[in-house]
Amino acid sequence: MSATNVQKLCETTREKLKFAIGKMELFLNQHALPQLVTEPNEEELQFYQGYLSDLRHLLVFSEMSYEKLGVALRRATFDESFAQRALYNVYHYGVNNFFYPKNESYSEDGRYAYTGQDAIRFRKKPVRPARDIILEITKSYEELRDDLNYYENDYLTEKRMQNQV
Repeated sequence: MSATNVQKLCETTREKLKFAIGKMELFLNQHALPQLVTEPNEEELQFYQGYLSDLRHLLVFSEMSYEKLGVALRRATFDESFAQRALYNVYHYGVNNFFYPKNESYSEDGRYAYTGQDAIRFRKKPVRPARDIILEITKSYEELRDDLNYYENDYLTEKRMQNQV
């Protein structure tokens, strides 16, 4: 991939992350565990604890990636290797953490991906704001996954081959 393409990909990736970060920050600043738990029982409490934990982790990974992409784009001379590593981290940590959250409060059901319906399925029915935030940022992470899927396989293969030569 040429340096120009990598730079343009960094710019578009950064914009998509900025959108998702803004939505997550707003949600997390306005909602806490007591506001989300409607029926105080152990199962619901554990669900929302895991949900909020996953969302906070996703926010941190996304913010770190956003900053690294900013560094790559602000340098006087564009460091293609640094930028590619930053893009790999967006995919590996951000996109994967969105689609495979540690606490599995939601997951993607690929059967719905091409039907126009929401592909995200929650383990337990969440309150409306908790559902809406995930559905609002899904499109950004789907686009990031499509844009950056190269970095999951080809980037690592390329790096391994460079080390073996």
